[in-house]
Amino acid sequence: MLLFDIDRHREILDTITRNKSRSLLTGFGVFWGIFMLVALLGGGNGLRELLARNFDGFATNSAMIWAQSTTKPYNGLRKGRWWSMNHNDVIRLKQQVPELEEVQPLISEWGRIVTVGDNKSTATVKGLLAGYQYVEQPRIFYGRYLNEMDINQNRKVCVIGKKIYKELFPGGGDPCGKRICIDKIYYSVVGVDYSSGNININGSADESVSIPLSMMQQAYNKGDTVHLIAVTAKRGVAMSDITDKMRTVIASAHHIDPTDEKAISIFNSEVMFGMLDNLFSGVNFLIMLVGIGTLLAGAIGVSNIMMVTVKERTTEIGIRRAIGATPSNILSQIITESILLTIVAGMMGILFAVFVLEMLELANTTDGILTARFQISIWAAIAALILLSILGVLAGLAPALRAMSIKPVDAMRDE
Repeated sequence: MLLFDIDRHREILDTITRNKSRSLLTGFGVFWGIFMLVALLGGGNGLRELLARNFDGFATNSAMIWAQSTTKPYNGLRKGRWWSMNHNDVIRLKQQVPELEEVQPLISEWGRIVTVGDNKSTATVKGLLAGYQYVEQPRIFYGRYLNEMDINQNRKVCVIGKKIYKELFPGGGDPCGKRICIDKIYYSVVGVDYSSGNININGSADESVSIPLSMMQQAYNKGDTVHLIAVTAKRGVAMSDITDKMRTVIASAHHIDPTDEKAISIFNSEVMFGMLDNLFSGVNFLIMLVGIGTLLAGAIGVSNIMMVTVKERTTEIGIRRAIGATPSNILSQIITESILLTIVAGMMGILFAVFVLEMLELANTTDGILTARFQISIWAAIAALILLSILGVLAGLAPALRAMSIKPVDAMRDE
């Protein structure tokens, strides 16, 4: 009898050990599934923000217009003719295209040497109007942006980019009020632009020095020439709907074929942002597909382990039925165990995924500024928990129904 008891206890211990091992393996499946889902969602959000940083501050309903040599003959004029835009084109666009909100001219000079004492940097000098900030929004770190008074009074003031600031003022501090020299002309710094976008409009923002357009025309003898015209559309107006109209307005004034898209080049940012949205719609769908697929695999594992557990606990379940346990008691016990297993493993997976995403955020922090948020929202986490609960119920349903079908007589016969 003693040997029987020892053997029986060993059998019970072996069964408990096997169940624990299976539960750990199954729990790891659920853990990995929810970790993949949350990590992929957070990673996708961070990647989207990193790409969006390239267009940081750039108006989504804007377009850039610039001149190139003609590619088609027109009104007796040969193709390959060089031409340039002027300030009258700005006035024409404002008057003849009422759908436009902003029409901002820009002229520039590349590779200019900028000095402050012994410190030197190479910059792109841009001549702008105050309204250009509504096309490419600056991120002012010190001081202010150019204003109407600067333009009207032809002031020798400037706004410098981040890279120029760090090279000219390596000691840091507020440079506003200090003077920099560009081509033997001294300008007073009124602001520092920390824009991080990588869109290069006649030179990137961090390598540029912006001065009033009137001052630029005088200092470099530009006359009435305009190198580029930046425009934004009014709310509710699609830039693609007025592109041909803008080209026709400019073409008619310079005797250019209105269908010559090379001669009057127009870069429409609306198309670029649309492509970005479509790209990430596909990426998000793929992330959801992979994450939910992994979760379903984990749920199937939970169902399988619960099936094995029910089979090994046939005697226990039969005895409980024999002493008065109702089918609903057996059902609730099995489903509760299934939900508990999925919730505990899932919560651990979510916490670990959040930790990994937090490390990614720390790795993408420069100058104390977070460049991208690699995290999910609280509502996404709640939705994941609800999904886990549903999967837990579904995973435990089949084993629970099997447990309910066990008859006390069959359980005793197995014993």
